[in-house]
Amino acid sequence: MQKKLYLIFSALIVLALVLAACQPAATPTPATKKAKICQVTDVGGIDDKSFNATAWKGVEDAIAKLGVEGKYLESQQQTDYEKNINAFIEEKCDLIVTVGFLLGDATKTAAEKNPDQKFAIVDFAYDPPLNNVLGLTFATDQAAFLAGYAAAGVTKTGKVGTFGGIQIPPVTVFMDGFALGVRYYNEKHGTNVEVLGWDPEKQTGLFTGNFESTDDGRQMGLTLMDEGADIILPVAGPVGLGTAAAVQERGKAWIIGVDTDWTVSASQYTPIILTSIMKRMDNAVFAAIEQVLNGTFKGGVYVGTLENEGVGIANFPAGVISDQLKAELDQVKADIIAGKIKTTP
Repeated sequence: MQKKLYLIFSALIVLALVLAACQPAATPTPATKKAKICQVTDVGGIDDKSFNATAWKGVEDAIAKLGVEGKYLESQQQTDYEKNINAFIEEKCDLIVTVGFLLGDATKTAAEKNPDQKFAIVDFAYDPPLNNVLGLTFATDQAAFLAGYAAAGVTKTGKVGTFGGIQIPPVTVFMDGFALGVRYYNEKHGTNVEVLGWDPEKQTGLFTGNFESTDDGRQMGLTLMDEGADIILPVAGPVGLGTAAAVQERGKAWIIGVDTDWTVSASQYTPIILTSIMKRMDNAVFAAIEQVLNGTFKGGVYVGTLENEGVGIANFPAGVISDQLKAELDQVKADIIAGKIKTTP
């Protein structure tokens, strides 16, 4: 009996070995390809402590949280825009992020020639929209309005100033909101705080003509302080750091940062920073990358607002803003979100 069981067991083993040999070899599961996210900077460079750096933070967040691959090319001059975009098209990037209003034409040309390539562009949108381009825009007038209202409540001289780098909509929208915020404070309090450097109705004011020269920013800051301004809003990227240096050296004045929280990105000037008008470009870029990954990406326009936290203002220094002014700012913010206050001319 035992011999018979042994023979049966042996036969079963042989059968199992034969069947296994007849099975095709298992095919290795291919490694999941990482999505490649590629950013083309404006001439300010990736470390401009402004909108290029903030947009890149959105890519870095996606690298950390979503497991994508990130890469950037810096544009040294405007003729680099097309070259850099085309280089990334050749690399078959899953999303090309172009940063800045000045890349609008080059991005549009590339998008129309390559309809299957996905793009997102910071600070620009197309009308009519392009099916493969998501415009990342920001209602910075809303946040700038709050900053202007606060500045009018803090100024000791009754004069505040602003200037821009180049007169383009993403710059003047800050200046519009700031000036109208000052005006709204005057209406509420019966004051007459003056805005130097910008007229929102005439759309005329002060501009350095570039986004690079800190010397120009320094000179513009000195000019505005000489005219009596004790709070200055420079809307000029790195140029504004020159203004901050002038304010810090002279004293008795405040600076208002743009794009990022300057107490973080330009912390050496923290003692003279009243607040910063922030574009959450990192959030917008991250959202665009998420859309690519989950298959919901489509062309059109993203608008960052106070309501969706796409824009905002940074904290004020301790003791500078009264409790009454804080309460007023909270109400102004609520009224802007509710559509009760107009923040553009």
